[in-house]
Amino acid sequence: MRIALGLEYDGRPYCGWQSQADGYTVQDALQRALSQIAGEPISVIAAGRTDTGVHALEQVVHFDTRVERPLTAWVRGANALLPDSIAVRWAHPVPDEFHARFSAHGRSYRYLLVNRTTRSAIHAGKVGWFHAPLDVVAMQAAAQCLVGEHDFSAFRAAQCQAKSPVKKLHRLDIRRHGEMLVFDVSADAFLHHMVRNIVGCLVYVGKGKYLPKWLAEVLASRERGLAAPTFAPDGLYLRRIQYEAKWGLPQMENQSGLGELL
Repeated sequence: MRIALGLEYDGRPYCGWQSQADGYTVQDALQRALSQIAGEPISVIAAGRTDTGVHALEQVVHFDTRVERPLTAWVRGANALLPDSIAVRWAHPVPDEFHARFSAHGRSYRYLLVNRTTRSAIHAGKVGWFHAPLDVVAMQAAAQCLVGEHDFSAFRAAQCQAKSPVKKLHRLDIRRHGEMLVFDVSADAFLHHMVRNIVGCLVYVGKGKYLPKWLAEVLASRERGLAAPTFAPDGLYLRRIQYEAKWGLPQMENQSGLGELL
């Protein structure tokens, strides 16, 4: 039997999603809980990996098991065994053809950035921060050159394991909500650190270090060294995984202490 799960997590306590030898990742914690429910070892496959400190409002995973359990066991039972920073939101049986990663046709991220002279204490670890004023109009103009299918090598981490740097960016929107800047990014798939590297470059434009056309030059160069440093993980959220309706997966409502911003 193959089961799909939807979950959310606070990425601050973990060394990212992917299992590691020290066992302190989101994947490790989830597998331990599910294995206790199943009474057998359970290994999960996720729609995508998140880095240390990156959060998820909707991560989707699947796993195979030989045992039968009510769906509530994979949700409430697992949650009783998971740390408070990880919660399973739903469980859904799927056919063997379903694959959390390869069946997904899109992913969406949101980055929250506090733009004021002082950092946030209330939202520490949940938002990024930049102290100087940022020109959102200039950032919006720069962002548009990245929309479409491109080679995103200039925004790719050195340790990225993706087979190709070519990705199709469907959306890159930036808006101001009071002292918060909200970045919405959607693509068919992402490279390692791609969103955080894009945000870093847009901040360079916003603070006036470069004109908007600079971002097009960075993209065309395919040189990571010409782009801005990788921005902090704190404000990054894996927000949505897109699947075809035929799989019948539940749609989660994104709710958090940051309200409508998430």
